[in-house]
This record gives sequence, structure tokens and C-alpha cells, in this order.
Amino acid sequence: MTNATSERPIDATTATCNIAAHLPRMAATVGEQAGVIVTASRDSGGRPRYAQLTFTELEALSNRYANGLSGYGFEPGMRVLLMVRPGFDFVALVFALFKLGTVPVMIDPGMGARRLLECIRQVELQAFVGIPLAHLMRVLKPGSFRSVKKVVTVGRRWLWGGPTLRQLAAKASEVFEPVAMRACDTAAILFTSGSTGPAKGVVYEHGMFDAQVRLIQSRYGIEPGEVDLPAFPLFALFSTAMGMTSVIPDMDPSRPAQVNPAHIVEAIHNHNVTSTFGSPAIWKRVAEHCVSRGIKLPSLRRILVAGAPVPGHVIEQLHKALSGDADVHTPYGATESLPVASISGRELFDGLADKTRAGKGFCVGRAIDGVAVRVIGISDKPIARWSDDLDVAEGSIGEFVVAGDVVTKAYFGLPEATAGSKIADGDRTWHRIGDVGYRDAEGRLWFCGRKAHRVVTSAGTMYSVCCEAIFSEHPDVYRSALVGVGPKGDQTPVMVVEPFSGKFPKGERTAAMTDELLSLGAGCPETKPIRQILFHESFPVDVRHNAKINREQLADWAGGRLS
Repeated sequence: MTNATSERPIDATTATCNIAAHLPRMAATVGEQAGVIVTASRDSGGRPRYAQLTFTELEALSNRYANGLSGYGFEPGMRVLLMVRPGFDFVALVFALFKLGTVPVMIDPGMGARRLLECIRQVELQAFVGIPLAHLMRVLKPGSFRSVKKVVTVGRRWLWGGPTLRQLAAKASEVFEPVAMRACDTAAILFTSGSTGPAKGVVYEHGMFDAQVRLIQSRYGIEPGEVDLPAFPLFALFSTAMGMTSVIPDMDPSRPAQVNPAHIVEAIHNHNVTSTFGSPAIWKRVAEHCVSRGIKLPSLRRILVAGAPVPGHVIEQLHKALSGDADVHTPYGATESLPVASISGRELFDGLADKTRAGKGFCVGRAIDGVAVRVIGISDKPIARWSDDLDVAEGSIGEFVVAGDVVTKAYFGLPEATAGSKIADGDRTWHRIGDVGYRDAEGRLWFCGRKAHRVVTSAGTMYSVCCEAIFSEHPDVYRSALVGVGPKGDQTPVMVVEPFSGKFPKGERTAAMTDELLSLGAGCPETKPIRQILFHESFPVDVRHNAKINREQLADWAGGRLS
């Protein structure tokens, strides 16, 4: 069953589409509006001092960078690793690289040096634009950068060669005509977080980015002139493309769980922010901060929270800080396909959250217009060709597959990974998103967990999100994780529990809390087989959102404890 409003992809082989065209278009229509605002410094009392560029100034800076890089030898198709902190240079550089027809490569630096260098080797870079600290890594680990021919330093250059960005832009023209690209031409390579396996470079085309801008703007009613606070750096680019002012939050984007919530609230109040996007780890801290202090966020129209399932209590707390018709939305998707579906907090709490608490999965809403979603039988094997008999019956748990203009077609240099995740279907490609769930009678999608995280026992299959919801109802449980110990098909299900801070059981309380949790599990068919409860002080999580639980690591830990 396809989404009724799904569309076939545009003719990407002929359509002219350089995603960079959004910036000059917005400069021409809202030129004097602030394009990007950053916290430049703080005074002795901790009060922020802001700096800003208008859309006109941002376009001029981007054109200077494009001209300077072009003069240095940057050419269409060149793969360029970009390692620059969020701010003026980040936004202007990405649009400059798009204008040149080069392919910016973006890798999350928070994944650690070893994994980062593995990703860099995988892409065979031709150029590198980065801050001094990033260049120091290049100097110390030259093997991963052998293919790089052009280097540019953003900031002060130390002991290595190549020009600085400031030198290249010093006398460059503020006029630049973006290179004509087709919708099917590669625009960028964005790496997955690697939270459920090795990080992979996802190949994005210009048409895919353009479709994302259109679908996000349409789905959430975003208008030029709004003010956005993108707590995930890449979303500042979407804000710019949609004519929104981007207020870059004063935080370390590689450690969202450590954000200072007061800085987020401060920025929202100071700039009358209307829209914001971030990880559940960020909004958990902001929600608790607002509720404990009675803080309201009256300017906000929408909060988008994504990256992992969002706890219901976080959405409830955020609603207390919002005013009028403002709402919390939980867009669903992946690096390879975004957005896929979405649901609002108000709809979730209109009876759907009760089903989540009863172990029926987490409702992620209906498919976005223009995106087709099917539910197929779960398999760990590649599927070369699409067939309608892959579908499972409505209400049955299967594997989500998606198709549409926002769905990517390949991983860079990884044919086996591409074959395992993509299904050919004539002129379109289905992406196997790696999640399991079902579609209900109203056409809503219910997420039951990652395919890799299902626990297969001799008695049947158990799904992480469904089972964890039962145990998370205990008042002392912050979050829980279902893991399997032993070989697939004969795994022992183990529920690992992370209590709220200060609630870790000790002594007699350990046995008492274990009994309480087992009693909860016994009351639900999905969790009756669970007989092992383990307590963990702090779950390992992904580097990008600090919210996705690393169940593979927890499974190894649990296996060691049980043995």
C-alpha cells in the first residue's frame, strides 16, 4: 500500500538544479533581513554579544569564497572535506562549494579520530577546507589524506602550506554565477553517525536537497522571515534556503547532551525565535530547565525533535512552555531519507501515547506528501528488485522501505552496503531504512525499533521499542534497552535499565526494583519472556544526537555480566 499522495521522481537527468541557487534568490527577496546570527562573545556578566550577516552580506561573502576557491583550482566534481565550526564561514562556504559544483564531504567529528580517519580514507578526497585543529590532524595522520591536492585553512595557518580562506577572498569579486548542475548530479556526501554499524557516506544529489527544502517548508508551514535556531549544524543550510534567519546556538554541536539549556532559552527570547530543530538530548535539558523555573517560550511556533524516539514526558514538558497553537513535531527519517513521516505532540497525546505505553510501538505519523512508504517482510539479505509480494498485511510488523525525491540512491564507494539497503524499481529506488514497524488502519506508521536490534528467541521475535516502553513506565526508570545475549534464533532477552539520576538501586533496593520491573513485564504479552534485569549507570549513545542507545555495546556488556 503506497502513500496516496506519493509522486514519481522528477526527471533528474535533464532538470537544471543547483541547490546553491536558493541563497541568491533569498538575497534578492529578503536581502536586508538577518541571514545568520552568532554569539560573538560574552561580557563579564555572561551576557551575549551578537554579530550578524544579512542575506545580502551572506551572498556576497559566499561569492567571494567561490571566486577565491575557483582561482585556487577548485573544480566541479571535486570532493572537498569541510571541517569548519557552525557560523558565518560554515554557511557561506557550503553555498560557495555548491555554487562551484564541487562536492562537500561532511563527517561528524564527534565520532572519534580513528573512525573519522576511516571515513576520510573511504572518500578519496581531492581538497580539504578546515580550521587549524583539523589541519593539525591532517599533518599528524598524513596517510588518510594522500589523495588531497588542495588545502585551505579557515583561520590562522601554522606549519603547513596552502592559502588561508581570508587570503583567497581578500580581493575576490562579490559576483559569481553558480555552475549549472542537473538534479541528478552529486551535490554532497554526508556521513551517517555510525550508531548501528560503520559510518557510511551517503551520496546526495542536487535534486534531493531541493526536494527536502520543498517538503520541509510545505509540511511545517515555514515562511521566509521566520527566525530559526538550528541545534544541528546542517539545518542552518535549510533555514537559509527557506529565507529564515539562522540563530546559531551557543553550544558544542558534537555534544548536544551537554548543552547549557539557559543559552538555548536566552537565544530564543533575545531573537524571538519561531522555529527550532534539535536532538531529544537537547530538548530534555531545555524542557526540564523551563518547567523547573516556570519559563515560557511565547515566540516559538514549532519545535522539531528528531534523531531518536522522543520520550513522552519531554514532549509534555515542552508543551507547558509553549503558547497558543505552537506544537512539538517529531519528524521521522534517516540520513539516507529525510523527511519520511511526521506527527505532532498534540496528535500523540490524543490517545496514541497510551498505545506506546502499552507496548504497541511509537507512532511516527503519516508519510510526508511526496514520499511513498511500504512495509515488507523482515530480511537481512539484499533484495535486488522490487515486487509487490514483498508487502506484509496491514497491521503486521515488517521492515519500512521508502521512495521519493528525498530518498538517496547509493553510498559512496560501498557497493555491498548499497546493495543491502537499496531495491531497484524501474525509474525509482526504494531505501530499506533499517527500522521495523507497521501501518495502522488510519495509515499511521508505528516504529518498533531498529531491525538490527530485534531479539530473536526460540519462542519468537521481540522488538526493542515495544518492550522498552513497558519497563520505562516504572517511576525510577529514565530509559531502558532490550538486548539479546547469545546467537540469533536462541537469544536470551535481557532488559538493561538506566535509572534516573540519584535513583540507582543499591542493597535490598536492587532486588526490590528488579521484582517490580519483572512484575511490569509479566503484565504484557510482548515482555513476558524477559527474566533478566540489569542496571546500568549511563547508557552509551551515538555521537551525533547523544540520544540513540548503542545496544550493540550494551549487549556485549550484558553478556559479560550474565556469564
